[in-house]
Amino acid sequence: MPSVQLDQKPRQRWQKVLYKKQLFPDNYVDQSFLEKLRKNVHARQYQYWAVVFESGVMIQQLCSVCVFVVIWWYMDLGLLAPQWLFGAGLASSLVGYVLFDAIDSGAGRSESGRTRWADLKSSVVFVAFTYGFSPVLKTLTESISTDTIYAMSAFMLLGHLIFFDYGANAAIVSSTLSLNMAIFASVCLASRLPRSLHAFVMVTFAIQIFALWPMLQKKLKARTPRGYVVITLLFATAALVGLLTITSVGAVLFALLLVSISCLCPYCLIRLQLFKNNIHGPWDEAEIKEDLSKFLL
Repeated sequence: MPSVQLDQKPRQRWQKVLYKKQLFPDNYVDQSFLEKLRKNVHARQYQYWAVVFESGVMIQQLCSVCVFVVIWWYMDLGLLAPQWLFGAGLASSLVGYVLFDAIDSGAGRSESGRTRWADLKSSVVFVAFTYGFSPVLKTLTESISTDTIYAMSAFMLLGHLIFFDYGANAAIVSSTLSLNMAIFASVCLASRLPRSLHAFVMVTFAIQIFALWPMLQKKLKARTPRGYVVITLLFATAALVGLLTITSVGAVLFALLLVSISCLCPYCLIRLQLFKNNIHGPWDEAEIKEDLSKFLL
């Protein structure tokens, strides 16, 4: 901000107010202008392992997308029977459902007031609805070329990762949009599978891994951090092994991506904090901290 220092000491003392007419120029400041200078007022001190732990959310979601693509690849080649995938997904959902309640001893269910009977009815309705519309899902994109389907699916899965709620308070976060993009990608990919049964199982699996699995992750992270770390490592290992059976180059690149996000990026974040230099002072915009809601009634 440009400043003007007067050579002669003025008779009137300068005051930092706008409602009074003074003998000084508009851009005049006295020697006390920089006395209230503050640096890095809202800077956060990060711990390396704490940042690595928080990066587990992104690792989990990347692995979820990887596992989903690997499962679709195996079903498309006929190496994975839909009956086996549906049975494994059903068993995993039951285990996760029991674990979800056991983590907090049912406290979350008591607060929400939702009963197990209501959960069972919702699950049955969803499975029946998806199974009934699976022939439609199978033929939904017949008029669209396969290359376009793959491009749209890749774009939607990327959007799912971008808009997913990783715990940051940002305007770009939208859990609903993220889930819808993942389901849209699953419908597109399921339409290229051999039979309608494959499409039904693929969409059901997408709901399990993109909607139910993150809910369990979130509770594990809050209640049992050590268990969350162990499950994250096991899940990342499973995703890498599955990808390795398809392409070794892709597995290596994916492993480098996971290591970069979980180890390299936290280190860079902490190092960059040393160069942080935000200044605050009298030139900042005024902030009204008083509750003004009473004047709106």
